[in-house]
Amino acid sequence: MNVAKVDALASAAHARQFDKIGVPYIEHVRAVAAGLAPFGDELVMAGLLHDVVEDTGWTAAQLRGAGVPDSVVALVEAVTNERGVPYEEKVARITGKGRDAVLLKVADNAHNSHPDRAAQLPEEKRARLAAKYRSARDVLWAAADDRDIEAIVRIVNPSLLGELHERQNDGRPA
Repeated sequence: MNVAKVDALASAAHARQFDKIGVPYIEHVRAVAAGLAPFGDELVMAGLLHDVVEDTGWTAAQLRGAGVPDSVVALVEAVTNERGVPYEEKVARITGKGRDAVLLKVADNAHNSHPDRAAQLPEEKRARLAAKYRSARDVLWAAADDRDIEAIVRIVNPSLLGELHERQNDGRPA
């Protein structure tokens, strides 16, 4: 299995799905994957597949059966929402699942926080999601290396660089 095959799998799995602002969903997962390119093909594949188990009929077992490496499926499982688990708890759990799981969620959060996406949402929803994603960044960024975070946000959402540099200058862990 390689990145091109995983991209095709993700594209087929997310066919006819659209995000909150009406954009084909595959664009979101491709943006997340692009932010993970500096970290190698396994993270790129995980970025492409990060929502497949959560948002499609695919299971982790089916991904493995299709030839997706176990390490990639494990990362997908690490960031997949579990029913009944609050978002804040999910984010905290991810920080205990290793560097790559954290980087995957950092890239997802960065794209979900992109101003071009948020600007198209109703004000109330935009404010609620902004607070949710900002709170998640506090947890995720504390669990990752600043250089890794910067590499991701430069690609996925450069508007977050100011927030990252502000955290660094405040002496807070980022």
